[in-house]
Amino acid sequence: MQKNEITELESGAEAHTQREILSQPELWQEVYHLIKKESAKISSFLMPVLQKQNLRILLTGAGTSGYIGDAAQGTLQKLWRRTVQAVPTTEIVTQPEATFIRSVPTLLISFARSGNSPESVEAARLANHCCDEIYHLIITCNGEGALANMHSEASNNVFCLILPERTNDKSLAMTSSFTCMLLSALLVARVDSLEDEHPKIQRITEQGNVILEKQTLLENLVLSGFERVVFLGSGENLGIAKECHLKLLELTDGKRVVMSDSFLAFRHGPRAFVNENTLMVYLFSRNPHIQRYERDLAEDISRDARAIYSLQIGGVDGLVLPNSSKIELSIDTENQYQMIPVTLVGQLLGYYSSVHLGINPDSPSTSGSISRVVQGVNIYTE
Repeated sequence: MQKNEITELESGAEAHTQREILSQPELWQEVYHLIKKESAKISSFLMPVLQKQNLRILLTGAGTSGYIGDAAQGTLQKLWRRTVQAVPTTEIVTQPEATFIRSVPTLLISFARSGNSPESVEAARLANHCCDEIYHLIITCNGEGALANMHSEASNNVFCLILPERTNDKSLAMTSSFTCMLLSALLVARVDSLEDEHPKIQRITEQGNVILEKQTLLENLVLSGFERVVFLGSGENLGIAKECHLKLLELTDGKRVVMSDSFLAFRHGPRAFVNENTLMVYLFSRNPHIQRYERDLAEDISRDARAIYSLQIGGVDGLVLPNSSKIELSIDTENQYQMIPVTLVGQLLGYYSSVHLGINPDSPSTSGSISRVVQGVNIYTE
């Protein structure tokens, strides 16, 4: 198998998912250069907003787009030194009064692949209604979407960042759109020092290619016949674990039993999910302090009499686990983008699981219960 090549679907389908997964390392470079090009405009909008001492920042999206907020929240709060909270649009729409505080200036950062889901537009509308002082930063892959076009160009409280068209995934499951929107949010936080960030983007591009080169390993794990899969991550990687969980669930049309959690929380009951046919996927942190807790759990599970198999992503120095495979990634504790390539692991496990179950990855929902843009959501305004 050649580098970065996934076997074509026997069905002869267009294989958008295949192309979208493989395109990501190249797209990360494209996104970096786009944000560098737009940096003056971004900075002109964002910096005055961030100077507000009592500013509250909300990260929002639905499903995969919502997990961007989970992954980015900690990094943005550290860099901006402002309160940052991830709240899905699905929560905002149903209970806006539990989200917004009228008298507090608020920056709503909305993530949307298409920008056409009813919750995306309604969450932005509710923000306008519920806050006396509201600012919108919209990061979307679709310049023609409803979210990107709901504000007039003259609005001085709105900035819309439209990513390259290739990030607007055509398949049902979001892959490149997720990683590119997440990267965009992290780069926006460093918009005044983008030159310093380029070596880090080069590094995650290399790491993404390392993971793509491990396709045979990941396919073989799928062929091993695991009935259950658990993704564990801490901090920023918990958002990535949730997204990996969703990818495997979506791409197999619910035929794989999957869960995600943090390393520490997994001890408090969810570990009962594990049986002898479970694959544990450890998304190890770049933080040495967090790694201590992760190592303890991984070693504990490795002593289970049922010989639980694991896949290690990244790694802890000196950690050797029986019944385990590993994808080595050189960890840089200061590279806040390193969570991004890790996402490819869940995408590839989902892709290969779909193919070997005889499901078309581009359109895996045989019942039609899920779709590329969510359907059937009624918006109630009273």
